[in-house]
Amino acid sequence: MKKRFNWSLLLGAAFLMATSSIGPGFLTQTTVFTAQFAASFGFVILASILLDIGAQLNIWRIIAVSENRAQDIANKVLPGLGYLLAFLVVLGGLAFNIGNIGGAGLGFNVLFGVDPKIGAVVSALVAVGIFLSKEAGKAMDRFALALGFVMIGLTLYVMFTSAPPVGEAVVRSFVPEVTAENQAGFFMAIVTLVGGTVGGYITFAGGHRLLDAGVKGTKALPEVNRSSVSGILITALMRYILFLAALGVVAAGLSLDEANPPASVFQLAAGQIGYKLFGIVMWSAAVTSVVGAAYTSVSFIRTFSKTLDRHHKRLIIAFIVLSTLVFVTIGRPVKTLILVGALNGLILPIALGIMLIAAHRKSIVGDYKHPVWLTVFGVLVVVVMSYLGGVTLFTELPKLFS
Repeated sequence: MKKRFNWSLLLGAAFLMATSSIGPGFLTQTTVFTAQFAASFGFVILASILLDIGAQLNIWRIIAVSENRAQDIANKVLPGLGYLLAFLVVLGGLAFNIGNIGGAGLGFNVLFGVDPKIGAVVSALVAVGIFLSKEAGKAMDRFALALGFVMIGLTLYVMFTSAPPVGEAVVRSFVPEVTAENQAGFFMAIVTLVGGTVGGYITFAGGHRLLDAGVKGTKALPEVNRSSVSGILITALMRYILFLAALGVVAAGLSLDEANPPASVFQLAAGQIGYKLFGIVMWSAAVTSVVGAAYTSVSFIRTFSKTLDRHHKRLIIAFIVLSTLVFVTIGRPVKTLILVGALNGLILPIALGIMLIAAHRKSIVGDYKHPVWLTVFGVLVVVVMSYLGGVTLFTELPKLFS
């Protein structure tokens, strides 16, 4: 029974992390970049997967062996640093959650034709209902697991109907067509994908979930490793399936609707049925991201006082309600969401850098010896993401606001 429970928990944590990253932004970015780079976008996905694994393995292992959440680890590295990290993560989580709530409303609109604001409120109530449950952790795991399978299954159907050039996609995943003109665009795409997969709050979703469930200490590292890599591979699977679905549409010479690229992929590939399937996928992606963002953002502040920790469920519900109120009254500040998305990619090297320092502090990890290869891998991710993030910040992002 114990093994079965652990398997369920580890997969639940993996799917929580994966579905936290698979939101409205994930769907839009994947289709837009496919239209921009065609089959060569496969290389961007492959490069981002390697960076994702390097980041997430380091972070989850250090959280497990230190038996502390990321913000507490950061405060032990340098007093006050944890508060800064928490501020950045919660700010990014709130901004993204406004977009997630909007995406859930859009999914409802596609399925039932109701006002997206009404759909957003109904979706928020569904998310709140999970945290009103006595066993909110298990309810969250099962919710993420079920809707994760729904998203992958439906997108797989659309991929087959779009008949993508799979051979070309495989080749270009290793030998992309990179020119001087599109090189900066490739950099931004990698930063955006990594930031959207393990940036900001997302990589901590599963790590903190395992900690809350008691999966911690050096003895738990094999389980932590499996859950960590599984989360990245689940995200990568969904990304590749959606990429191939969009590639089939693009390769056929069809144009994506700039107002809603992912919806047009589903509709062009599978007609009106495809459009309705998009509604299900969009709602599933958005509402699971709402749950993941709220849970993880609050996990970054709940340890700062006993009162916050005691009322953490109420804080999660308040976080969801606030996100919904902002969307219903103000809407989605598109440029702000894009900016925060890119900044999430910049939060990653800061957070990972802190974790790598902590990994070699005996006062934090005790007698644990962090593998040299993981340290090197982590440092490489920090350097690459800092460089690519800097290029993006100073060359690509200003174009959005010019």
